Amino acid sequence: LTHLPLAHPAHAPRPVWACLAPVSASLTASRPSILPLQLRITCKDVPATTLYDVLHDTQYRKKWDSNVIETYDIGRLTANADVGYYAWKCPSPLKNRDFVTLRSWLPLGNDYMIINYSVKHPKYPPRKDFVRAVSLQTGYLVKANGPLACTLYYLTQVDPRGEHPAWHMSRGNAAAMKKIYKAGLKYQEWKQKHKPGFKPWVYPEQNTLPSISLAELSLQHAESLENIDESGLAEDRMHISDDEA
Repeated sequence: LTHLPLAHPAHAPRPVWACLAPVSASLTASRPSILPLQLRITCKDVPATTLYDVLHDTQYRKKWDSNVIETYDIGRLTANADVGYYAWKCPSPLKNRDFVTLRSWLPLGNDYMIINYSVKHPKYPPRKDFVRAVSLQTGYLVKANGPLACTLYYLTQVDPRGEHPAWHMSRGNAAAMKKIYKAGLKYQEWKQKHKPGFKPWVYPEQNTLPSISLAELSLQHAESLENIDESGLAEDRMHISDDEA
């Protein structure tokens, strides 16, 4: 992989690091909007366990993620794998996107990993009010920096089903990393008021989701979905709030 760090002035703050890693010349030449994107953010005063909870807790996500339109868990495959739905709001005039993904997670000592990719579920087909996007590979790695801090690594390769402006994909993901960090700072206080002992991602016996058989699922191939061209939309027409920038 060829890593291309994004340069920034030496005097500027460095909350987020990003790089692009091309997969193949033919793929990136024809679809530049699906380049893999890697990001990293250091989270002071947020333990690794807390950030891991933030990434899992769908109820809390509805509070801190201003881009979420709808998100919920569909069912469980195993004690550490499930299928979920996520729809997010794109800046106008881009069309909103949604996903159905298979997610799995694994504690690694003091570190944690979460990965997902898109699947098809017969009861959750593409909706008319969204463009069904495809997660080819997406993952979080939370590495502990002692008991009270951590570093979050994020890798994503998403096909937005259309020629999305590449600047929007990188900018939106970098903003999301900052929001996850801020959410981590406030999670403990919020969780104390919202079922503090309920963490089915930690205690699988608490999971009441219906069981899903792997036979019900199939890999979501991007070619079978709607494809639109939004590459010509200019950045100055997009509206991103100060909280997201």
